[in-house]
Amino acid sequence: VQLQASGGGLVQAGDSLRLSCAASDSFSGDTMGWFRQAPGKAREFVAVIWRRAGRTYYADSVKGRFTISRDNAKKTVYLQMNSLKPDDTAVYYCAGGNPILSSIYSADNYNYWGQGTQVTVFS
Repeated sequence: VQLQASGGGLVQAGDSLRLSCAASDSFSGDTMGWFRQAPGKAREFVAVIWRRAGRTYYADSVKGRFTISRDNAKKTVYLQMNSLKPDDTAVYYCAGGNPILSSIYSADNYNYWGQGTQVTVFS
């Protein structure tokens, strides 16, 4: 499966963005996640939507501001980002795979990745 992320941009603190991640093939059986990487920092978990029942999990830093969703028919996963902060500035990556629940927070447990989309938030 190939992923194509889009929707990043340059926004002011407090603004919103919606990232999209389109897949080349069905991912309905996979868990889909968003990660981000700021300059000089390791890639970090942002959000994930579980393959079964659509349960969602979020990093504490984005909980209440970001929402992950998926449309299996459109083969697309979304990340709605509200109340953006300068600390949210990073390249955002979507990923898919079949991690077990206890390992969804680690990038190592995802099998395929998108190319990343830049999000820059200025104050």
